[in-house]
Amino acid sequence: MQIDQTNLSIIRQLRDGRQSYKTIAGNLGISENTVRSRVQRMTDAGLLEISGLVDPDSLDGHRAILIGVKLKTTDLVVKGAEFSRLKGVVSVSVVTGRFDLFLVVLLKPGFDLLEFFTKEVSKIDDVLSTETYVVYKNFNLKIPYML
Repeated sequence: MQIDQTNLSIIRQLRDGRQSYKTIAGNLGISENTVRSRVQRMTDAGLLEISGLVDPDSLDGHRAILIGVKLKTTDLVVKGAEFSRLKGVVSVSVVTGRFDLFLVVLLKPGFDLLEFFTKEVSKIDDVLSTETYVVYKNFNLKIPYML
C-alpha cells in the first residue's frame, strides 16, 4: 500500500484515537468519506490499527519490563513469533547489536518476573541468554492492555 502525505496526516490525527472522522476531515480540509475510506484501506492493509493504550506506570501493581534475548539459532523471525505468543509479551523486535530479540513485557500482580521466566520463557528452545531491564519510570510508553 502506498503511504502518501494525506495518509500520514490522517495517522497523525488519529494519535487521539477518539477523534471523529468529521473532525479529522475538517482539520485536514478533506471530506469525511475520504478519511473513512483511507482509514479502512490502511486498516485492511495492516498498516493501521486503532486500539486503546494504557500507560503501564498508571496501573497499580503492574510493571513494564524490557528483555534482551540472545539465541542459539539464527532463525530469528520464527523465534520472535514464538516469543510474541507468550503471556505478558506486548511486543517483540528482531534487533541488531548484542541481542537478537528485544521484548516489551507487562507484568501484573500474581504474574511476576520469576513466573514469566519459569512458565513462559522456559517454553522456548534455543535461548542462550537474557538480560532484563525493569522500567522504573517511562515517558511516552503506551501499550495495549493484554493481561
